[in-house]
Amino acid sequence: MIQPDKTLKVANNVPGKYYIDIRCIGCSVCAEIAPTNFCSDLEEGYEYVCKQPTTSMEETLCMEAMEICPVNAIWNDGIPE
Repeated sequence: MIQPDKTLKVANNVPGKYYIDIRCIGCSVCAEIAPTNFCSDLEEGYEYVCKQPTTSMEETLCMEAMEICPVNAIWNDGIPE
């Protein structure tokens, strides 16, 4: 099982419990599921967390994106930063 490693976060992530790491392949699935919370860096070829969830709906969508991510690049450490 792949384990989260905060040292592998992409630089663009906003502080908070959700983050995307360097395993991201830029498929944009997360941004399609939760466009308010995930953004694309087309130049670098990856997605990142651009807004931490603030509503229960956003939280649900972020969790769904995390579960669907094909390369397990989305993490939730459960502790707001």
